[in-house]
Amino acid sequence: MEKRLEINKTSYSNEDELHDVVNRACDLMEKIYQDGDYPKLVVKREWSEHNPIITGEMALPSAYRWYLTREMKKLLNRGADLTIFASRPCTDLNDPLLFDNVDEDEWDITQKKLFLFSPERIDISLNRLSHYTGTRPEDFQRYILFTNYDMHVDVFHKLYPDCVKPDRPVQMPAYHHKLPDNKGFSLVNIGVGPSNAKTISDHVAVLRPDAMVMVGHCGGLRNHQAIGDFVLATGFMRSDGVLDNNLPLNIPITPNHILNVFLKEALESRELNYRLGTVYTTANRNWEFMKKRTVHEIHISRSVAIDMESATVATNGYRYRVPFATLLCVSDKPLHGKPKLSGEAQSFYENSKEVHLKVVIDALEMSKSHNPEGLPNASIRAINEPLMGGS
Repeated sequence: MEKRLEINKTSYSNEDELHDVVNRACDLMEKIYQDGDYPKLVVKREWSEHNPIITGEMALPSAYRWYLTREMKKLLNRGADLTIFASRPCTDLNDPLLFDNVDEDEWDITQKKLFLFSPERIDISLNRLSHYTGTRPEDFQRYILFTNYDMHVDVFHKLYPDCVKPDRPVQMPAYHHKLPDNKGFSLVNIGVGPSNAKTISDHVAVLRPDAMVMVGHCGGLRNHQAIGDFVLATGFMRSDGVLDNNLPLNIPITPNHILNVFLKEALESRELNYRLGTVYTTANRNWEFMKKRTVHEIHISRSVAIDMESATVATNGYRYRVPFATLLCVSDKPLHGKPKLSGEAQSFYENSKEVHLKVVIDALEMSKSHNPEGLPNASIRAINEPLMGGS
């Protein structure tokens, strides 16, 4: 196989030839990486007055081949010229210099580039993703659901009995309903708390998914909420603390509007009770032991629900330019004499688990139907962004 490939508008004359030439490009990227080098992609865009040439390196391209295929086709259809070749030897994951090349404090987001992440960051994140989830990065699908309950895993197994499962006991097991072009669903049981939520979303973001959805439970904070009601997040009160040094608290974080429209439609089609509003995310599971302080923040934020993961996933979705949404189910009402207690919780879980997951899957199916090539994400991209950034 050649070690260099140049593609321009004369390299293909129809869609079939375009598909073949992009497949050759992906094959070459994977071969270069397998041979121990980072593949480099150079894009020449005659239509760009200020940034006609953009370059980027990558690692493990087989894990997100669907994404590379989609984005290169877009570029070629616009008339770009692409060149692919071996850039430099891959950094060993045991090399002390590895983390010098993954330090996000060194990001210059104003510099145009092809990929949000360095190849070293891609390598270490996908290695850790496999470690935490017990599945290969290549198994992950474009639509990712996060939960922290085994009961949602049980429902996923019931819906997709042939899904890919972890090959060993792991911290955050993942399950994958695989479809062609990675258009299936992945469910990850992330456990409890914002640290886990940050860890998994740090690494999943490297795969450039089309959507991340938090499927969790929450404490209802308003009088007119009942156990089993749903909460569709429209904003987040960030009291988790884990990303405060990465993104200032005064930056507004809102979920993807299109995803929320589909989630709302899925809820209403089943005639389910739900409430729109702000979700308060805390790192303290026993926040009720500091009730006065927490309730003050709940009141000034107008929050309708409290949990431990949603704002963290949402913040990383914003940081990493991945469309995200949150659908929670009220499992307790700690401010109204209905704290989460073992017996009542188990009954609630049994009654809510199936419909909760199905609502999210219904919404994602609608999203796939209306946006087969991925959700528009201009709302979470700045004016200077990586070129290969989705729709």
